[in-house]
Amino acid sequence: QVQLVESGGGLVQAGGSLRLSCAASGRTFSSDYMGWFRQAPGKEREFVAAITWSIGNTYYLDSVKGRFTISRDNAKNTIYLQMNSLKPEDTAVYYCNTGASISTMRLSARWGQGTQVTVSS
Repeated sequence: QVQLVESGGGLVQAGGSLRLSCAASGRTFSSDYMGWFRQAPGKEREFVAAITWSIGNTYYLDSVKGRFTISRDNAKNTIYLQMNSLKPEDTAVYYCNTGASISTMRLSARWGQGTQVTVSS
């Protein structure tokens, strides 16, 4: 049973930075992808960034490219999302997940409690 624990959210002014962490336990080798999604009030959950455990390939939502960086620590089974130049439209609950692909994660019924990120203007 995979368990995901997100942390690091908070309130920050526009232009500021936050670093999110997600620790995974019980992950299988078939779940090579791990990533971040977010859900703003009244909107659907959307993909933000992903990384592969095996090679470290990274993938990003267009609107966060150049501002967000996803990284991993294989020894700790933890991924991070460094968020710089934050904008009010980045305000959302951020969730992490793991799976065989980005689509698999997107369709997953398993989500943690997430961590709230609020960017004030």
